[in-house]
Amino acid sequence: MWSIIEQIFPYAIVFTIPLLITALGGLFSERSGVVNIGLDGLMIFGAFSGSLTIYYLQGTMNHTLVLWIGILVAALVGILFSLLHAFASINLSANQIISGTAINMIAGALTVFLARNITGSGNIRITNGFAPSDIPVLSSIPIIGDLFFTKTYPTTWFILLILLVSAFVLYKTKVGLRLRSCGEYPQAAEAAGVNVRRIRYLGVMLSGAFSGIGGALIIVTYAGEFKGTVSGLGFLALASLIFGQWKPLGILGATLFFGFATTVANVSQVIPELAAIPPIILKIFPYVVTLIALVLFSKSSQAPKAAGEPFDSGKR
Repeated sequence: MWSIIEQIFPYAIVFTIPLLITALGGLFSERSGVVNIGLDGLMIFGAFSGSLTIYYLQGTMNHTLVLWIGILVAALVGILFSLLHAFASINLSANQIISGTAINMIAGALTVFLARNITGSGNIRITNGFAPSDIPVLSSIPIIGDLFFTKTYPTTWFILLILLVSAFVLYKTKVGLRLRSCGEYPQAAEAAGVNVRRIRYLGVMLSGAFSGIGGALIIVTYAGEFKGTVSGLGFLALASLIFGQWKPLGILGATLFFGFATTVANVSQVIPELAAIPPIILKIFPYVVTLIALVLFSKSSQAPKAAGEPFDSGKR
């Protein structure tokens, strides 16, 4: 049993990181009061723009720099498309679920259409992504070293740093306090002089940036090719947000759980102990676990009270 965990764990972390950064984006959006179920679509836009940028820049400059530029472009494109959701939800007071669903529906079709017209194929392949490596000294620590510090990507530590900064910003800064107040009682926040619309725009834009990064990370770590989808990871990230009770560390635990479930499904055929289990059972395993988790934790949900509610300035 331990040998299976030891084999799977490094891959589980790789699958966890895109989920984690995307769920953190959803956290900022919903904490500000805007529900964003368009995370999956924003990840697709990020994966498309990141892979296209790397596709054209690879071979022209330092390879590692090209990958980071691709991630940056993915974040910017994620912000751009998240503004559509922000404008509809905040300025037009549109139904936030419908607006997010529209983002998801547009993303797959538009990106495949653009990919076919730009590259002649619906897929965009990059030559090489980030290479995994062992962390010196730390990888030699018994048990912990094998699990956490072997075959790691630089993006893993970058995203964990973002997690720590996000937790600090949300709970220890004035901006974080204002953002959380806009998701709990926006009328009181407005009465205290907070520009609720501006804060909500900030929350949605961060969700776009983080989701775009999440999509790009899939390309530069384990996928290596854009195919017009992120296999529903945006919805798993949304489930992780709920499962983690809208708290950064809770989200970390939830995404690791779902990342592990996804890894079991993806690597089952190359691990003898798991190969005996019918593949179809392992393929649906992450999604069944997601549904069960949502059912179990739905009653104890601690969602921001004003999440999903349009804000009418001046209304008490």
